[in-house]
Amino acid sequence: MPLMSRAALLVGLLLCMPAWAQDVQVPLCYNYGCNTHGKASFGALELDQVHARLREALDPPAERAVLAAVIGDLYGIAGRQTPIGADRAGNFLDQETDGRMDCIDHSTNTTRLLAMIEARGMLRFHRVLAPARRSRIILQHFSAVIEEVEPPAGLQLGPEVPDHVPVLLALCDCAEVLGDIPVPVPAANNRPGERYAIDSWFVDNGEAAIVLPLANWLDGEGPNVQ
Repeated sequence: MPLMSRAALLVGLLLCMPAWAQDVQVPLCYNYGCNTHGKASFGALELDQVHARLREALDPPAERAVLAAVIGDLYGIAGRQTPIGADRAGNFLDQETDGRMDCIDHSTNTTRLLAMIEARGMLRFHRVLAPARRSRIILQHFSAVIEEVEPPAGLQLGPEVPDHVPVLLALCDCAEVLGDIPVPVPAANNRPGERYAIDSWFVDNGEAAIVLPLANWLDGEGPNVQ
């Protein structure tokens, strides 16, 4: 194949690659009040793994649980590229440490990570909102927020059949293997319009974020962290 033809083919293949197959850089801030700025890069394989985990969530509560864990994992990846790996829960355990994050840093960064996930079509049951603020006398606290939405029209929410089930059914009379098919949670658990705080300030870098109904979070709920 002529050199120019091969080059044209390579360019064509690159243009056909899906957006999530490319590395994505997300701006981050830290050292309290977004005083210092940096970036973290997330590779195609890492984003594919995030997408696969979210695809396993068959209802809004499951998606929130996966999101909490995914946010922790993304922070862990970012912590290997930037000083935020030193961040600890609250503000007192990492004072004066480069990479420390207060709730302003966390609410900003978590919102950006959630927006990256949303922009790649990985969310089926939620959308990302602006951070929320709660105030107690002179103290303020901020958190990222998501809102539950109606699933997209035509979305198939039935359980995905594990790959081994049809194989075993074809090879033997193994009706008991049907028990391996997950049972979907009733739609009664869905609450479109309900908002939730995704608060990563409560935990160390790399740990799953805390998810609370926004009304409860605004009322002061959450781990006893300072």
